[in-house]
Amino acid sequence: MTSSNHVEVFTDASADPLVRGFLHRPSQPLQDGLVLTHGAGGNCKGPLLVALAEAFAEAGMTVLRCDLPFRQFRSFGPPRPGQAARDRQGLKTAAAAVRKLVRGRIFLGGHSYGGRQASILSAGEPNLVQGLLLSSYPLHPPGKPEQLRTEHFPRLTVPVLFVQGTRDPFGSIAEMESALKLISGPTSLLKVDGVGHDLGFKGKTKLEALPAMVVTEFEKLFG
Repeated sequence: MTSSNHVEVFTDASADPLVRGFLHRPSQPLQDGLVLTHGAGGNCKGPLLVALAEAFAEAGMTVLRCDLPFRQFRSFGPPRPGQAARDRQGLKTAAAAVRKLVRGRIFLGGHSYGGRQASILSAGEPNLVQGLLLSSYPLHPPGKPEQLRTEHFPRLTVPVLFVQGTRDPFGSIAEMESALKLISGPTSLLKVDGVGHDLGFKGKTKLEALPAMVVTEFEKLFG
């Protein structure tokens, strides 16, 4: 938590699935809102998500970092087969919850699995949000570059900012650059040197410069 924004526990029990997480309210709010969610092995309390939420709130955005439905159901372990559709519905209800709080644009952001589900949701519902922030997109399983997760990319029409470490085993920079050519909407790729899938946030280690870098690239793409 920073001095420039207020963080509160957020729950919308009327939504299905339930929306649960933390709301960052900026001291000088703009009109836009951002939903941030986690990867398959994490939750919304992860240090990367916290740092990004604080940085975007400092920039004036209302940010909801929330747990996906699979994480609400069980506190550890990856999502089980068949849960992805429910997780996408959770992202949709989270976006609706934030839309009640702001007058401007709504963006979806997710790390790894969360970002993949956000992109699939947006490809199927192109008018749901105005853009995506995808950190460490899991382009393929490690060591299996032939198993690309890009089937929906040609249907992505909203602007997308990808944030990728140069040592990410889920997708090299060259592989990401090739995959982005499949997307019809505007894209930007922020390359983070020397880090892997965790983007420099592992344990107590934090890449302090990363959040500001992401906000800067986000503002370049979305204005």
